[in-house]
Amino acid sequence: MPPATVCPTPPPPILDILDRLRALSQKDVRATWHRCSAPSEAPSIPPTDRWQTWPLAALDDRGYIVWPRGNVPLWLHQRFTWPTDLNGYPLEGLTARLALRWWAHQADIFVNGELVQSGDIFDCWTRIVLTEAVVPGGVVDVSLRLLSPGHDEGALVQAELVFEQLTGDCPEPGFVADELAVLATNLAQFEPEKLDRVMGALRGIDWNAVDGSGTDSDAETIRDRRAKRERFHQSLLSLRDSLKSFSPWLKQRTVHCLGHAHLDLAWLWPVADTWQAAENTFRSVLALQRDFPELTFSHSSPALFAWLEDHCPDLFATIQQQVKTGRWAIDAGLWVEPDLNLPGGEAIARQILYGQRYCAEKFGEISAIAWLPDTFGFCWQLPQLLTQGGIRYFATQKLRWNDTNPFPHDLFTWQGPDGSEITGVTLPPIGTDIDPVAMAQYACQWEANTGCTDALWLPGVGDHGGGPTRDMLLKARRWANSPFFPTLTFGHATPLFDALTDKDANPPKAAISLSPSPHPPSHPSTLPPIHPPTLLPIWRDELYLELHRGCYTTHGDQKQYNRRCEDILFQAELFAAIAAIYDLQPYPRAELEAAWKRVLFNQFHDILPGSSIPEVFEQANGEWQLALETGDRILQTSLTALAQRCPIPAPPHPHAVPVVLFNSLNWERSEVVAIALPTAQPQAHWQAQDAEGRTLLTQREQTEAPSLLVYVPGIPSVGYRLIWLLPAEAPLPTALPNDWALENEHLRARIDPSTGAIASLVHKLTGTETFHGCGNQLQAFKDQGQYWDAWNIAPDYQDHPLANFQLQRIHWVEYGPVRQTLRVVQTFNQSTITQDYRLEVGSPVLAVHTQVDWQETQVVFKVAFPLTVSAAEATYEIPFGAIARATTPVTPQDAAKWEVPALRWADLSDGDRGVSILTDYKHGFDATPNQLRLTLLKAPIWPDPGCDRGLQTFGYAIYPHAQGWQQAKTVQVARRFNLPIQACLDCPTASSTTSPTSASWLNFDDASLVLSAFKQAEDRADQYILRAYESTGTSSPLTLGGTLPVDILSSVDLLEQPKGTTPPAIAAPWQVISLALAPVL
Repeated sequence: MPPATVCPTPPPPILDILDRLRALSQKDVRATWHRCSAPSEAPSIPPTDRWQTWPLAALDDRGYIVWPRGNVPLWLHQRFTWPTDLNGYPLEGLTARLALRWWAHQADIFVNGELVQSGDIFDCWTRIVLTEAVVPGGVVDVSLRLLSPGHDEGALVQAELVFEQLTGDCPEPGFVADELAVLATNLAQFEPEKLDRVMGALRGIDWNAVDGSGTDSDAETIRDRRAKRERFHQSLLSLRDSLKSFSPWLKQRTVHCLGHAHLDLAWLWPVADTWQAAENTFRSVLALQRDFPELTFSHSSPALFAWLEDHCPDLFATIQQQVKTGRWAIDAGLWVEPDLNLPGGEAIARQILYGQRYCAEKFGEISAIAWLPDTFGFCWQLPQLLTQGGIRYFATQKLRWNDTNPFPHDLFTWQGPDGSEITGVTLPPIGTDIDPVAMAQYACQWEANTGCTDALWLPGVGDHGGGPTRDMLLKARRWANSPFFPTLTFGHATPLFDALTDKDANPPKAAISLSPSPHPPSHPSTLPPIHPPTLLPIWRDELYLELHRGCYTTHGDQKQYNRRCEDILFQAELFAAIAAIYDLQPYPRAELEAAWKRVLFNQFHDILPGSSIPEVFEQANGEWQLALETGDRILQTSLTALAQRCPIPAPPHPHAVPVVLFNSLNWERSEVVAIALPTAQPQAHWQAQDAEGRTLLTQREQTEAPSLLVYVPGIPSVGYRLIWLLPAEAPLPTALPNDWALENEHLRARIDPSTGAIASLVHKLTGTETFHGCGNQLQAFKDQGQYWDAWNIAPDYQDHPLANFQLQRIHWVEYGPVRQTLRVVQTFNQSTITQDYRLEVGSPVLAVHTQVDWQETQVVFKVAFPLTVSAAEATYEIPFGAIARATTPVTPQDAAKWEVPALRWADLSDGDRGVSILTDYKHGFDATPNQLRLTLLKAPIWPDPGCDRGLQTFGYAIYPHAQGWQQAKTVQVARRFNLPIQACLDCPTASSTTSPTSASWLNFDDASLVLSAFKQAEDRADQYILRAYESTGTSSPLTLGGTLPVDILSSVDLLEQPKGTTPPAIAAPWQVISLALAPVL
């Protein structure tokens, strides 16, 4: 694929002259700050005369003033005495500004002892007016109080005096230099042969008029200076006049500005700060819109507006009114800007459902754009999900952060695995100023990459809110009137994207012209026509971010909570809906929606990935827990109601206890179920039998809570089965083996007594050995040197292995007819790893249940599975599907995918056989042609110094199989590993009903269809929504069966709107299908 175009720079001779021009009205003043000599001496108020005793601040090799990390304060002071001229250019009457940029947790700026502005690590630049009109000899004192970040050194990055000529017919030299830079940048990109005209015009500058001769006290010299400035101005005006023929050519291009304030819902601040930052940002924008009627603004995150609606109703009402006027847009699409690698497909569907419903209900229409500027990569099924949610455009700028390969497209068609297509837009950088040269460079690059002469620009302070500033808008007005800048207007993204994709060949209707300034604009009031490209490039793959690979693993507790919440809410909705259809209880829609929204909020792209401060996770954990409690309560209530409806025949024993088992998955299951024993007789011995009187295999589970392991065959798809617990004689004690081997009808495993790894794992059906060498090899690597510590894994981590694992002991936990469990305990430095190898009767997988007391710092912990199969690709589960990725890189993009995300499984198959690695809460994998490796833990120190330390519990499993993963039903096996059978002991007494003691309420003829939701419709209590997806990349018959009394009404989209077509008889490969059903009781 072609690389993205990089904007060429003008030739050095031109740049040198532009720098010389800027030096006449701009002065770097970083080297002339006095700094407080020691933090302990830092005053709490601006200094008066004490600063004169302070030494000058030293600059590092970058030209920055730096000081230590850890919220250390630094005072800087500088006294500015206005000279008569700057390098010979008279300054009298010019406006003087101080441009500052810092890297500091807090910044306070004082002018003449008065606080004039504050900022932080995100609101990190400003231009302060020091005087509206320079009077030579005038004095201004400026003090800066800066607080370094907790995690990094502080720095004063920029300090520059800027003198501006805002009246008259000739701008100051620095402005002219920027005009010429804009022109030269466009010429260098599109018509480089004409750069000689610019160079020729520059030779006409009268440099003798600014030779700097004379003294301030000589009255005749002052007159001479004024005359020279007039001569110099005339030379600049002549230069501009000689180049104005280029103006119409430049004005054919348009920069569409849209005020923006990226606001992370949580990151380096708690959520409570976000609400305050949002309120402050929105009030600021509304105030600016009163003074600058041209200003348009956009914001995403319906979750944030929902909070605003509840807590600031007047402000919310004003925003609603601005939306109606067209000056404010809600470019959202999803409830929050979530991570889009780790949530399940149904969670993404709910992000779209709740986000779009809120937009429609509160602002009158759904969003056409999925505005996701900062999410850390995008799963391949997103085009299908977005288009089913009424979204036409996908927009991000995060792919610009790639650390290996520049993303090649700015405007493209993104095609999902099912063939769904959405227009992708690579946004300009966020958190930017009105910087004419940067805007010109971006617009040139955009035009070169897309062929479009209309570019979007997003001015506004971001990350922690802020939005556009007054200075930005004043600069926008000034540059709109320059003949050497493209047409500049304010508008909105959706109409612009419509025009760029030929949905509207005219200029965006929502564009708002700039308000009249003291000088009339030099361009027509109407915008030039937009010429969309004839054909967009097509991207047929995931949008993998070549950065932040550690986010698949960091803060494993968040990943665990997320999976548990998604699973419990799926089951709660499913059984609550079935109970409601049978009129056993009302459907708890409001409670389920509230629980889902807690989960969706915590899927925000700095919470679920684990890249926030500790306070964020303290609050998030409480929200996760509330969602779990809600889901579990609804699930148990629903199961009890359904169990009470279950027909109970006469008990086979006077003290027999009926147990109803519920299967939430849409295929029949035969597996081991853990059943809590009756609390009235916890020490009694029990056996089990099915409703037909057949004895079932049982084993007492060796846990603190008394429970019985029962192997139960044939539990129906989305259904139930009744079994009985009966008192039994004490079983004979089972002799423990003398070796460390586990075996059932599918697998034979042997554990290495010297390492605790798997020495052998034989798949009995094929008679093949699974591992080449030992499997389940624990590995650790030093993981240092990354600024984005929690986000990234060091690219060279494999060069720094740590070999400190020590086997402490191996012993049997249980060995019976139902389950065998062998425990291996190892230590690594100060950490302890306890692993239970678990093999159950009837199970094709060897499970490894792991508990880690992790006490390491900046160490990445992996487990390796070297295999006897080899393949050019490995397959990984993604939301609503699977993706194949190369194990031997073929392209540079393949090589960058050295750590990749997966949901519940990864597989390496050669066609004849293969091995799947199943996982519950771990998501990071890497692969070579004959090895899969799962990342278990990371130990970053920023932004959470204690991340992942302490006790961790998780599980994974090895699944050797014949043929490929599709034929081996890896999808179903992985979901069984994550969703155990539910057992309910709260059953009625015996009844005389003839209803079956087992039944399937819902099922599909083809098990490649996976049920992802069954719930009550959002707007119709008499309808239900069933959602499923095709999981293997093959066409599947869509035949719904089961005893649940429902009829299919229609196909619907993710917003539960009818598609206007009859339900398909065939599910296409990777298709997500939603059906509206109606009870027929």
